[in-house]
Amino acid sequence: MFEDDGLDRRFAAGEAAAVREAYERHGRLVFSLCLTALRSRQDAEDAAQQVFTRAWRSRDTYDPARPLGGWLTGITRRVIADMFAGRARDARKMEAEVVHLPRAEGAEDAVSDAVVAAVVVHDALALLGPPQDEVLRLAFLEDLAHQQIAERLDMPLGTVRSHIHRGLAALRRRLEAADARA
Repeated sequence: MFEDDGLDRRFAAGEAAAVREAYERHGRLVFSLCLTALRSRQDAEDAAQQVFTRAWRSRDTYDPARPLGGWLTGITRRVIADMFAGRARDARKMEAEVVHLPRAEGAEDAVSDAVVAAVVVHDALALLGPPQDEVLRLAFLEDLAHQQIAERLDMPLGTVRSHIHRGLAALRRRLEAADARA
């Protein structure tokens, strides 16, 4: 634990050096939370940067009587949620654009059903989000046993089984909805 060096008060007061110190002290935690949730190093780096940018811009709302790390963790949760919402928005936008693409004559014959099915499953998995998407990919695309998945992701076996069960149910609903639209 850090001794009370006044970082909380200096940060709230807008002292420029305080944001660097806050990053040095809490950056690893923020980054690890982002990486765990987003499963992409680049997205986690972007999210961590957004966390500290938002924190600095809204430092006037920070109460230095409360721990700075806890406040940053709350901002991290909101940034991660915003990134998931952005991913979902992008997926819906891409889906809408694909639906409106003109089809060439005979295009149905040029693309095999297997390719279309693979694209639909990939997109549906991407919409599930972590960790269900990763658990299902490991189980069905890499053909790993539940125990192997638990070891690789450092999760309890029961949690892996629950993610597979819930993920398959969500995937089935998404694929049925896509089928109904087609």
